[in-house]
Amino acid sequence: MKIIILGAGRTGTSLTTSLAGEANDIVVVDNNLELLRELKEKLDIATVLGHAAHPPVLERAGIQDADMLIAVTDKDETNIVACQIAHCLYQTKTKIARVRAIEFASYMHLFSREGIPVDLVISPEQIIMQFFRGLIDCPGTHYVSDFADGIVRLVSVRVTRSGFLVGKRIRELRKQLQHRRLRFVAIYREGRAIAPNGDTVIEERDEVFLVAPKEKINDVLADMRKHEAPYKRLVFAGGGHVGVRLALALENRFQIKIIEKDRARAEKIANLLKRTIVLQGDAVDTDLLSSENIEKTDVFCALTENDGINILSSTLAKQLGARKALCIINHPLYKSLVDRCDIDAAIIPQEPVVSQILKFLRHGDVVQVSEVRSGTAEALEAVIHEKRKGSEVIGRRVDQLRLPRGVILGALVRGGKAIPIHHDTVFQEGDHVVMFLMEKDLIPTVEQLFID
Repeated sequence: MKIIILGAGRTGTSLTTSLAGEANDIVVVDNNLELLRELKEKLDIATVLGHAAHPPVLERAGIQDADMLIAVTDKDETNIVACQIAHCLYQTKTKIARVRAIEFASYMHLFSREGIPVDLVISPEQIIMQFFRGLIDCPGTHYVSDFADGIVRLVSVRVTRSGFLVGKRIRELRKQLQHRRLRFVAIYREGRAIAPNGDTVIEERDEVFLVAPKEKINDVLADMRKHEAPYKRLVFAGGGHVGVRLALALENRFQIKIIEKDRARAEKIANLLKRTIVLQGDAVDTDLLSSENIEKTDVFCALTENDGINILSSTLAKQLGARKALCIINHPLYKSLVDRCDIDAAIIPQEPVVSQILKFLRHGDVVQVSEVRSGTAEALEAVIHEKRKGSEVIGRRVDQLRLPRGVILGALVRGGKAIPIHHDTVFQEGDHVVMFLMEKDLIPTVEQLFID
């Protein structure tokens, strides 16, 4: 597939790295020569220097025969205009635009074939907000992703020494949690992926990925942490777009404080938020954290654009007594540092953005894709359809499929309801299958079996 990416910043670089690894023909456009040189040194791609929304520049990038345009420059207007030009002048099939301004949130109906021709609008701040909201709504999780319009949820939990899971076999847990319709789809131990079976014993510090109906997942998590109190008090470091969106979404359910260093910004968001307390100050000021009773905080979220502040403030919050610490990491190289700190979960913003785009690249009827473990694994939801020459899946049982090792079926949704999936489950036309792929190299095999 020929893909043109407009913008060589953090998001554009992350997209280019991920998509170039899947044998796509990539051209990156930016007006910063140094950024383009850095990308070209690392990846086998083409680059074009120039303004991303100018037709002659797009033509030099090959827009005439491009399959997809992804506009992720740092200016919303440039991204929108580029998609409009690609549609009007070149009839580009798929157009994706990053739109960051919260002012567009109430006018998403503008983006349509009849209005502004954008097939997918990406708001990184909204995506990140939803990720953190998922972690807060599901206490004890490190990763949360919904599938099948929210019917099924994939989560990961870190196993602690005194936890419910430690030392138990999967077979035993299946019996204990059978009423929760839970599926164990992957275990990561010291960075190594393990495909769970009945004899697998869960160990301390394992990261365990679970799939269950959404209405059951909190019951599952409650079973695992019977003595842990629910979250009540939240503190956000950073009053930017992410912090404000998250506060707006949660302030009616939680007691929230935002620490914002810039006085003018603090005053602005204080007028915007109804029930959130806004503090003007430095999130790495231990005196400030102590004076605000950080030891009584259930979740501390570091949401600034500065990785150093996010890592340091999260670590300080945990040392001062906060129950959980979550943070944003803009640079992937810092992920290993976070893993060694006392931080419960971190998100690299580019990863969920890439996940949203990947569904356009998968063959067949793929509804959703979620990159997992920094893009080394993938969870996807596909709809099974009858093939022209006869289906390899429809009418067959799960145990009759030759699934490659590392592909684990997590859930089956039929008629809008999650149904138990067992070895004797028979696939039907229109079934939604949620599966976990431990390695991205497995994608072509899965596409051929379930999708093509």
